[in-house]
Amino acid sequence: MARYGFTFPFDGLPLHAHRDALREAERLGYSDAWSYEIDGVDCFTPLALAAAWTDGLRLGTAIANVYTRAPLTLAMSAMAVAEAAPGRAMLGIGAGSSVIVERWNGVAFEKPYGRVRDMASLLRRAFAGEKVSETLDTLAVDGMRLSRHGLAPPPNLYIAALREKMLMLAGAESDGAIINWLGADDVPKAVQAARRGAERAGKDPAQVEVICRIFVCMSEDDALVDFLGRRAVAAYLTVPVYAKFHEWLGRGEQLRPMWEAWAAGDRKAATAAIPRGTVDELLVHGSADACRRKIQAYIDAGVTVPVLNFLPAAAEPAERARQSLEMLRRLAPGSV
Repeated sequence: MARYGFTFPFDGLPLHAHRDALREAERLGYSDAWSYEIDGVDCFTPLALAAAWTDGLRLGTAIANVYTRAPLTLAMSAMAVAEAAPGRAMLGIGAGSSVIVERWNGVAFEKPYGRVRDMASLLRRAFAGEKVSETLDTLAVDGMRLSRHGLAPPPNLYIAALREKMLMLAGAESDGAIINWLGADDVPKAVQAARRGAERAGKDPAQVEVICRIFVCMSEDDALVDFLGRRAVAAYLTVPVYAKFHEWLGRGEQLRPMWEAWAAGDRKAATAAIPRGTVDELLVHGSADACRRKIQAYIDAGVTVPVLNFLPAAAEPAERARQSLEMLRRLAPGSV
């Protein structure tokens, strides 16, 4: 297996305290470190620090939102990481959700497919050194150019995708798809869609990378796993884009009671309505050996870059950080 990654910043660990952890991850054989942004830190600052602290880790965003940054701002941020870590930068873009875009940022969540498509098009041209003047369906620029072009290789571009149309776009118009919140048995459906997109665009479908964020709680405390898993599933899968995603995957009937209770405002009933089997499908948990087997199942199903997202079980930040780092060590690629 060529690449094996993790999500950071780690829960409970301040950014300034990540140097030793990132260096250890590199020594342990991890190839990729992928940042994220929800409501904590932005996705580019952690990569800038990792660029200075590590020598070989590939550094990516999963994801940078296409609504909350203008095309030039997004291109400049990505190229700054590319300059800081030549040949190691990866830019994952995506639409996010109405919660993040509309409720938290006050931006209309309109035409997400078109917005991602148009942003990808503008970024590719900017990274190629073009002076771009273009009016597209969702974006328009006039004379956009990166003045520092040529100082470093541009980042590889990836598109976060859930359902078929966006997955096909990822396969056609980027280096690969970023997927998350699905089980190993769901992976082939996503992979096939991305490869169809590549094939229709005249690309080799076998070259499409599939980056998958895999949620991991290395615990054998079944009651604790059940509690954490239900809470996480309810938090994500009640968001409209994820609800539609799981309908597409075939979980509509399983999750309908949760959605109905959530819509009625009964959060307790919503979490109780989640089938335990759904928790087991979407959350890697158990002993270190059990977690390794479940991670391998994703790889066997077609994931080319597994990206572990550690879910610690503690409430206190220092203990959350300790648990995250323990999972990083015990689930390192050489142990899988």
